[in-house]
Amino acid sequence: MNHLKTFALLAALTALFGGLGYLIGGATGMLIALVIAGGMNLFSYWNADKIVLKMYRAQPVDGTHPNAVVRTYVADVEQMARDAGLPRPAIAIIPNDQPNAFATGRNPANAAVCATTGLLDMLTREEIRGVMAHELAHVKNRDTLTMTVTATVAGAIAALANFALFFGGGGEDDERPGGFIGALALMILAPMAAGLVQMAISRTREYEADKVGAEIAGDPASLASALQKIEGHSKRIVNVTAERNPASGQLFIINPLAGRGADNLFSTHPATGNRVKALMDLGTKMGLAPRAAAFAEVAPGPATTSVPSTAPRTPGPWG
Repeated sequence: MNHLKTFALLAALTALFGGLGYLIGGATGMLIALVIAGGMNLFSYWNADKIVLKMYRAQPVDGTHPNAVVRTYVADVEQMARDAGLPRPAIAIIPNDQPNAFATGRNPANAAVCATTGLLDMLTREEIRGVMAHELAHVKNRDTLTMTVTATVAGAIAALANFALFFGGGGEDDERPGGFIGALALMILAPMAAGLVQMAISRTREYEADKVGAEIAGDPASLASALQKIEGHSKRIVNVTAERNPASGQLFIINPLAGRGADNLFSTHPATGNRVKALMDLGTKMGLAPRAAAFAEVAPGPATTSVPSTAPRTPGPWG
């Protein structure tokens, strides 16, 4: 169902580009916008893993790491990758107190999964496995490619709007429906609509990664409790790098910038409560006994793994 939703949303985004794009920029303008957006996103698609790993000062780790928690983390990721039929991804830790994780890379052969030191400090082994299985699911589902295609079409629509705004459009027919007011409305509304569809696709991919990740780890309840713990801590611990680069926030399993109370049109992540309910329902379908997972108001405790961690930060504009 999540794959079907993604396909339907991509089709809607493509139709929006084709219909409104022709009215705003004409055939020539559409082609120019698509080439520009495609070139920019192709560069990002090919180099995003290196850029984001450097941005977050990710440290590669392996089974020889001196810390036992890190060695266990590496072993679990390697084992789950094998179980999922994936190549071994690059495995890294990020020196940040906020518990969180993400995956990056243009394909399974060039993937990297990262956990923050806060995640390793504050979650149980089962919860960490659930989180990293979610990230491996993103790799398995090739979500980086999906979101790159989405960003390309959305970026092309935004480029068309800018083209029309600054150059009066490139339409081949000056008698457009609605005249100047209609064209102006399209310039404003088309990028907004594209952005909303892009965010909806992102939320759909998160639900699918929860489902596939729970199946990889075989433990939906641990992923559910991990999501609640991460959300509770992320509201209190600032991720300064994410705040300085808010576009990277959609990479993480939980939005590192601010908590979300409910799914809404402007969020890249589903509401945690909705994700937990879906995971509990999946656990029931898998025949697993339900487990309580109520960690929404967890106060961050002291580091316990001796993994290098970040110094206290001054809160930024998101919290």
